[in-house]
Amino acid sequence: MWMKAVLVALLAFALGYLYHTNPMLQNQTLHLITQSIPQSLFSSQHEPNSANLEETISRAWDALITAPTRQWGRIAVGVNACIDVVVSGVNLLQALALDPGYGHDHDVLHSKEDLKETFIHYMERGAAAERFFSDKEVFQRIARAAAEFPGSQVYVGGNAALMGQKLASYPELEVLLCGPVGPKLHELLDDHIVVPPQSLQETDEFHLILEYKAGERWASSQAPQANRFILSHDVSNGEMSTLETFLDSLDEFQPRLVVLSGLHMMEGMGRALWENRIKEFAVAIADVRNEAPIHLELASMTDREYMSIITKEQVLPMVNSIGLNEQELLFLSQAGGGPHSDLHSWSGIPDVGRVSDILLWILEQHGQADPDSEAHLTRIHFHTLAYHVLVTVDGHWRNQRSTVAAGARVASSQACGLQAVDVSKVELKAPLSFYSSFTEPKESLVLDPSNPVTVWQRRNVSFHLSPVLICKQPLRTVGLGDAISAEGLVYSEIVSQLHLD
Repeated sequence: MWMKAVLVALLAFALGYLYHTNPMLQNQTLHLITQSIPQSLFSSQHEPNSANLEETISRAWDALITAPTRQWGRIAVGVNACIDVVVSGVNLLQALALDPGYGHDHDVLHSKEDLKETFIHYMERGAAAERFFSDKEVFQRIARAAAEFPGSQVYVGGNAALMGQKLASYPELEVLLCGPVGPKLHELLDDHIVVPPQSLQETDEFHLILEYKAGERWASSQAPQANRFILSHDVSNGEMSTLETFLDSLDEFQPRLVVLSGLHMMEGMGRALWENRIKEFAVAIADVRNEAPIHLELASMTDREYMSIITKEQVLPMVNSIGLNEQELLFLSQAGGGPHSDLHSWSGIPDVGRVSDILLWILEQHGQADPDSEAHLTRIHFHTLAYHVLVTVDGHWRNQRSTVAAGARVASSQACGLQAVDVSKVELKAPLSFYSSFTEPKESLVLDPSNPVTVWQRRNVSFHLSPVLICKQPLRTVGLGDAISAEGLVYSEIVSQLHLD
């Protein structure tokens, strides 16, 4: 026992010395030391029977996560839906007689070569991305090859449909889904989901999900982590053709929460379409917001002007909540000249301080962090592979600890294809210490595995961070972001709920 006390004392002395002599070394030093000494030293005080950090965090999640005082009851979700064909990206490209080469990002895909180069570009970074394929005939040939490829699988697809599926797994919730729902998709949807007859169509829209595993190679290219690349030629979702049907359905359904997605699908349809459609979308959600709070789920985009219009044409300020990942977060900052917009891309796990700076900037520029602002945005649910951050303007949301922990827990279980977290199949890669900011006077924060939601304050904005236990061999990566956001919404409670009475 005395040996443990000596080791802990030496650890504290070493960290204190390094902090005062060189604060920038603190993160790296703590990580190295915690990985090199027995895990029980970190868990024995709070969890004497824990075998490792992963088990301690998983148990703490289960104890921490509690349902909100008030449930949403009825949730309306729209407006993108499709069929996902999931296939090995490297194997499919090889079957298309494409040779490996160098990666290069293309905003819109016009050929198989564009597809190959863009896939390699993101595979080498382990990053998720989504692109529109402009040539309908070539896309259909690729889609047929993917559907017939050995081992390919067919799933519900589209952010709205995926979030609807997750929400429908809670029997206490009534879920309306509106989008271009074809016969195969209708067959795959949860029986409890209500689909307006006007949104049914004769054919399905298909999206191809090219997945890759952590460490997978194609010639000189190697994936640092598992992820996926999505391509489609989807006109119905691209034009948001079911938006009006969705809005008409709300009068009868009377939702207590509205979840919207699909704006990213318009990007590949050309400026003439999306300029007018964005304005129509903004007018529509202005009416909806008076009846129910709105969550907007963002997705991969490449046109900075398009993203700028989404933020400036009163779309982002009009919604109450948004969900996004690290690619979308950095792109939003780049499009608006926000913090760290000079970064071309994230290197490895996104720095918490930089992420915190951008999240605060969004709420101050486009949200209600400024008390004099007329914007309504008060909540952001950010998710990346190793950790999640829930950011809320004070006085607007409750149950934040449960929300961010629930989102992290579902990411850990769903990636492994399980209903609950199996600690033998996951690993912790979140930073064990980090700073609250990269540029402002910063607070040094340390992750406590026995209480794994770290909280800090910046002005009138609260930050809640939870680590994610990453699945070592994920079965499916697509749709994780949608599941995370949907799960987080289930556990969220908005303070201003007079309209729910």
